[in-house]
Amino acid sequence: MSNAQTCKIGSVEFGGGQLALMSGPCMAESLELCLTIARRLKDICSRLGIGYVFKASFDKANRSSVESYRGPGMEKGLEWLAAVGKEVGVPLVTDVHEVAQIAPVAAVVDCLQIPAFLCRQTDLLVAAGETGKTINIKKGQFMAPADMSNVAAKIRSCGNEQVLLTERGTFFGYNRLVSDMRAIPQMQQFAPVVFDATHSVQQPGGLGNASGGERQYAPLLGYAAIAAGADALFIEAHPDPDSALSDAASQIALDQMESILSHTLEIFKITQKI
Repeated sequence: MSNAQTCKIGSVEFGGGQLALMSGPCMAESLELCLTIARRLKDICSRLGIGYVFKASFDKANRSSVESYRGPGMEKGLEWLAAVGKEVGVPLVTDVHEVAQIAPVAAVVDCLQIPAFLCRQTDLLVAAGETGKTINIKKGQFMAPADMSNVAAKIRSCGNEQVLLTERGTFFGYNRLVSDMRAIPQMQQFAPVVFDATHSVQQPGGLGNASGGERQYAPLLGYAAIAAGADALFIEAHPDPDSALSDAASQIALDQMESILSHTLEIFKITQKI
C-alpha cells in the first residue's frame, strides 16, 4: 500500500515504502529534555529500521488558556533544536505560526509544520513553500480530506514538491476528536500522509483551562492508521508525560515507545504486501 508520491525530510523518505516517525516532546521544555528524547528515539528507530525525524515546538500559540506556558520562545527554542540536530544527527521539524517566523526557522530545521488551525492561511503556506523546505500541513479539524488538495496546491504553486499532509482527527461534538481512517488513502492522492496519534486523542478544552486526553488510545489509533496505509506516524513522547508542560494527558511515555514502534512496524510490513 505504499504511496506513489514521496518526499523527504533530510535523509528520511516518506511514502517510499519505509515506515517513518516524527516524534519528540510536545514542547521544547529544555535542551536536556530534547537531547534525551532524541537520542533514545534515534536509537530505537535505528535498530528497527524506521526513519526518524525529531519534533519539538518552541511556541504553543494555541494554548487553551492565556495563563498556560507557551514555551521557550523562538530564539531559545531554535538554539536548542539546532543543538539536537548537530549533537544527535537527526532531521528536525517544528511549527510556524506566522510569516515572520518562517525565515529564521527555515534556517535551522529541515521541515516546517503548519498547525491544523492555520492550514488554510494562504500567506503562511506560500511563504513556507517558498523556502524550499519540506512542509508538513496538519489537516484542520474542520476540513474534509478532499479539501486538502487545495492546501497542498498552495505549496506546489511555489515550485515546491516537498509536501506532507497529516491527519489528526475531526471535532465530533462531545469533547473528543474522531479519526476517520478513510482520510488517509483519500489524502494520499495529494501527498504522503502522516497520522498524528497523540493529538488525535486530545480532548480540546477537556480540563477547562487546558486540553485533556486519553493517551491509552494513541497506540490503537496509530496501529489502525498504519493498517489503513499511512506512510508515517507523529507521536509526542516524554519521559514523564504527567509532568509535561503541554499536552500532558496525551503524550506517550518514552519507555513505551520501543514496544509501540515494534508493533507498528509489524503492521506496516503487512500493509506493504497488500
